[in-house]
Amino acid sequence: MSTFKLQPVPLSVKGKKFAIVASRFNNDLCEELIAGATETLAAHGVTPDSVTIHRCPGAFEIPMLAFKVIDETEVDAVICLGAVVKGDTPHFDFVAGSCASGIMQVAIETGIPVIFGVLTTNNDEQAWERADRKRMNKGGESALTAMEMADSFSKLERK
Repeated sequence: MSTFKLQPVPLSVKGKKFAIVASRFNNDLCEELIAGATETLAAHGVTPDSVTIHRCPGAFEIPMLAFKVIDETEVDAVICLGAVVKGDTPHFDFVAGSCASGIMQVAIETGIPVIFGVLTTNNDEQAWERADRKRMNKGGESALTAMEMADSFSKLERK
């Protein structure tokens, strides 16, 4: 397991809106990721009314819902959260790869930061190491990434 930890940078998040798109598959893991993301957003001054949470059946559906959220609402960044745990079939490879590619495609097509916070692990133990708020919580890390990207994008907007 990597010991890298994303270091917070000074951010301007006032007035920024964030959406969380999360899978219901592996729901306990996803709830922990969502909690980490919302706690991190709040700790940096993002108000609860500036965050919306949208759920979908599984990780494969995350990019489509993220696209719809961007298309139908006003957000500065979308945080995509889920957990794909490797099993005995190639299903993992199809779902994890499609989810990652789809998330990047949505970001490129919409011009809105869409953050990949989907765990892709070999087993449940690794997934919980990365989801547990007392340890690593990738939901919180994904929220930090979303805030930094939203801040960076706002500084680049044409005047």
